[in-house]
Amino acid sequence: MSEKKNEAELLKEKLFFESENICKADEASVKKADKFCEGYKDFLNTSKTEREAVEYFKAIAEKKGFVEFDKKGKYKAGDKVYSINRKKAIILCVFGKKSVENGVRLVASHIDSPRLDLKPNPLYEDGELAFFKTHYYGGIKKYQWTAIPLSLHGVVLKADGSTVTVSLGEKANEPKFVITDLLPHLASEQCKRTLNEGIKGEELNILIGSRPFKSDKGSELVKLNIMRLINEKYGIVEKDFLSAELTLVPAFPVSDIGFDASMIGAYGHDDRVCAYPAAMAIFDIKSPEYTAVTVLTDKEEIGSDGNTGLNSSYLKYFISDLARLEGLEGRDVLSKSQCLSADVNVAFDPNFPDVTEKKNVAVLNHGVCVTKYTGARGKSGTSDASAEFMNKVARLFDKNKVVWQTGELGKVDIGGGGTVAMYIANLDVDVIDVGVPVLSMHSPFEVVAKNDVYMAYKAFTSFFEDKE
Repeated sequence: MSEKKNEAELLKEKLFFESENICKADEASVKKADKFCEGYKDFLNTSKTEREAVEYFKAIAEKKGFVEFDKKGKYKAGDKVYSINRKKAIILCVFGKKSVENGVRLVASHIDSPRLDLKPNPLYEDGELAFFKTHYYGGIKKYQWTAIPLSLHGVVLKADGSTVTVSLGEKANEPKFVITDLLPHLASEQCKRTLNEGIKGEELNILIGSRPFKSDKGSELVKLNIMRLINEKYGIVEKDFLSAELTLVPAFPVSDIGFDASMIGAYGHDDRVCAYPAAMAIFDIKSPEYTAVTVLTDKEEIGSDGNTGLNSSYLKYFISDLARLEGLEGRDVLSKSQCLSADVNVAFDPNFPDVTEKKNVAVLNHGVCVTKYTGARGKSGTSDASAEFMNKVARLFDKNKVVWQTGELGKVDIGGGGTVAMYIANLDVDVIDVGVPVLSMHSPFEVVAKNDVYMAYKAFTSFFEDKE
């Protein structure tokens, strides 16, 4: 029999706030989390680029009754539409019972992840080996990308305007690619470099072949043989690389982590771990009170610039189109709208405790992380949510039994980072960051807890279904 709590313990329960491990707080959610994450794992295995993610969500959307948005169309509550921006970003929308004059409920996440892009003229031969030159995309630790299996994804536009889709290295029987590294015996000079310079950007060259073209005499015969094989498989010539978007990503399959299989190890959790729950939440709602919008965007890892990133106007234009359907101005809809910027935060790692402050850091299995602001040092490069909106979100999650916590992106003077929140806030929208805690963020193999992924879905669902 448990001992009776004393007065101090009872008062602490009433006055103190501490996040709680989901496994202790809600055992039923653990089974739901495991089931939900099977779908998420399938998504990760099949969608390693933003183009692939858009195609994945488009296919599900159409099965769920979503149709392509017509800005001159007529829609009623419960109607479902989608809009795709240049094959790299997708907006999903379910019309609500209330006029958009009352604002929309928006969840925004990104579907791009750190990777290695091929340079415009990538193919070369050296030392009778063939390589691709790369330019890394997003913030990475370059040394982590050596000596691991890589797969090739993307599109090539040929001289006749036709498109070739490339995906090579994901299947067990397909060849992989790799960046070589020095053996320890010969790396004494390399080891004197700083960790940041252990592998330099121009050393991230992808090994792609070693056999020369027949036994003919001449130079670059290995390159010639590789180009011959590429031409036979895809029908492209070297000049076509100039109008291609090809990228190398880790070829690891998604894996359960731990004896208890409580975590997921994979490439691209940042930020597909928020994009998937955000999409599933809008797919599952029927007829919300407010019009619900999920935007899955591109370019966040490099600052959200470009016409497929949220520092552009495509989301604003979509909201303006919704407004025009009712004879309203877009700005009037935006100023009444609310947004959850669905992006990851750092999870506490006891192996590296010095970079985070324990009272203000997210912990695995303690639920979705609500982050009032991100930024760096003096809150640079962030939106800082108002106390009123923070309170609204906290009350909403508590009412719907969403297990949540709060956290910052590291100690104040150490670093930090940004999300799409500030670009949406610049549209006069109330916004706050809500996302899943991640270990080994931006590495080729990140780790999340299944419980937290499910709580993200529950959080976004409660936000879309809110009637206040």
